[in-house]
Amino acid sequence: MEQEKAYFAAGCFWGVEHLFKKVTGVIETTVGYCGGKTEVPTYEQVLTGDTGHKETVEVVYDPKKVAYSELVKIFFEIHDFTQRDGQGPDKGDQYLSVVFVQDDKEREIVNSHIEYLKTKGYDVVTQVKDFEKFWPAEDYHQDYYSRTMQVPYCHYRRNVKWEI
Repeated sequence: MEQEKAYFAAGCFWGVEHLFKKVTGVIETTVGYCGGKTEVPTYEQVLTGDTGHKETVEVVYDPKKVAYSELVKIFFEIHDFTQRDGQGPDKGDQYLSVVFVQDDKEREIVNSHIEYLKTKGYDVVTQVKDFEKFWPAEDYHQDYYSRTMQVPYCHYRRNVKWEI
């Protein structure tokens, strides 16, 4: 089975992971941290907002079953990409909307989706950053909603009619 990885930050990683796990073609997910300056960051360090890391989900997927462009669409459907200070009630730099791209092809796909949303009148604040390193979060954060039998409090999948 072919596998690729994608990296999405869209607020609290628990809800983002919960929704990506439901996507056909997604093999596994891991919550963690991307984009910061601290080596091997802890949740407590990231929570301060001083490390530069974003709560991020690593999505391992089978590109024969789900395309990267489809994952990008889902990313935009499951959070408020217009919120500048976090997601829902979660405020701070660590909760910002970011796609960490691994190459020019991914960058082009993400940017085309952003441009499309802008033509629909949205003020998209999602950042597109180069992927450098992913640090898995502590075990107690992995599969949080599956383990606790709770539901996400600020993430849900919206039905969006994409023409892209």
